[in-house]
Amino acid sequence: MQNYIEVEFFHDVLCAWCYAISPRVRRLASEFPIKVVHRAFALAPTPESIEQIFGSKENGKKEILSHWRAANQNDDEHRINADLMEKREFDYPYSLPGLIACKAAEVIGGQDAHWDIFDRIQKAHLTECLNIADFEVLLLCAKDVGLDLKKWIDAFTDRSTLELLIQDLQKAEDYAITGVPTLVASGKHRLVGAQKYDVLKKWIQDVIKQEGIRI
Repeated sequence: MQNYIEVEFFHDVLCAWCYAISPRVRRLASEFPIKVVHRAFALAPTPESIEQIFGSKENGKKEILSHWRAANQNDDEHRINADLMEKREFDYPYSLPGLIACKAAEVIGGQDAHWDIFDRIQKAHLTECLNIADFEVLLLCAKDVGLDLKKWIDAFTDRSTLELLIQDLQKAEDYAITGVPTLVASGKHRLVGAQKYDVLKKWIQDVIKQEGIRI
């Protein structure tokens, strides 16, 4: 019997609520016997997604930034800068480049590397308000977290990395996940939304008890 709980963390680089909860999940992993597995979830997969979802790019950005402001109140350090993103003139980014960047990091460095670049890309998106659909921005993030850039670029451009991303999206579909952040422990215990740490702690304690894991 394994002596840890596997927690699948479904998230998107675009998701402000994921930015808020990621540090809390890191704390959870430092305090409880859990193994975090990162799963990609694409809120806006393609360059056309924002317009398709919201009717226009302008409406999409306005609606999304309202979510940013709400998420900033949830974020423990209030790092989300909607006012700065409002001034940016590039189209609001789409999910796929950033998600592939995270899976490429995972290919060369495992789950820890995925988490590190995920957090860095989210900072680039939500705090620095850079265009994370731009490969050069993603390359900067890879460099900042200390990845081997040649290996990362090779993985980023390898078709098999996209296949891994597609597997994550299929996993989300299998679980009937419709939004992020979502945590799934032991394949069955689910927690949805950017919950505060006390809620996360109680949830994982209940899961550990139900699964018979000894701390």
